[in-house]
Amino acid sequence: MVLALIAGGAVATYAYVLHARRTPAPVLDLSLLQIPTMRAAVLGGFIYRSGIGAMPFLLPLLLQLGFGLTAFQSGLITLSNVVGAMGMKTVIPIILRRFGFKLALTVNALISAALVAACATFTPGVPFAWIIAVLIVGGFFRSLEFTSLNTIAYADVDARRMSRATSLVAVAQQLSISVGVAIGALAVDLTLWRRGHATITAADFQPAYIAIAVISACAFFVFVRLPPDAGAELARRSPGPAPGPTEATDQRMG
Repeated sequence: MVLALIAGGAVATYAYVLHARRTPAPVLDLSLLQIPTMRAAVLGGFIYRSGIGAMPFLLPLLLQLGFGLTAFQSGLITLSNVVGAMGMKTVIPIILRRFGFKLALTVNALISAALVAACATFTPGVPFAWIIAVLIVGGFFRSLEFTSLNTIAYADVDARRMSRATSLVAVAQQLSISVGVAIGALAVDLTLWRRGHATITAADFQPAYIAIAVISACAFFVFVRLPPDAGAELARRSPGPAPGPTEATDQRMG
């Protein structure tokens, strides 16, 4: 059933690409991907979020099934991500003015991926202070990546095509989050199958965190191809939230 759904989705995607090329005003204007900054934001952002998107799915399960916490306790710890994200908002303009979008996106993709991999150390017996510290710092750097992506996506899009750009970015983001959840669930399920037991423990989440960290880090290879001056004009002023629902969703992921 799963393989059939994947195959059906691939066929539908290919069919839409053919349709979009022949339609004057498609719902999702794929010609926008010819813009380097938009292409990096959509493709690189898709890869990055495909890994990071599993975090809101895996973390509560780890805390409740692996540590035996209640949903309320798990939620309080998960809020640490938001604390880090809020802290980053005040320094994002400074970072982008100093280093530019290309360096910020490439280097930060690796840093935030490493912090996701650090979640593999979350096992019973680990001090909760360490867990909260990793989540706060991770939320800090993920917020930088999300805000940079949501801003540079529209750097070179003219006003006439802005609404189409918003639709394309929003759809790509929602799809990538779904892919991230699927990857995280698959990694945990494969770990259970390999170890031959049915009860989930904290150790069963370790391979999943490593897997999504590697996927997120692969966005580096997309961002490194950005022009050195990508988004230079935007970097000289404080980046605001991108049009559409992307910023709010990224806040939940961060």
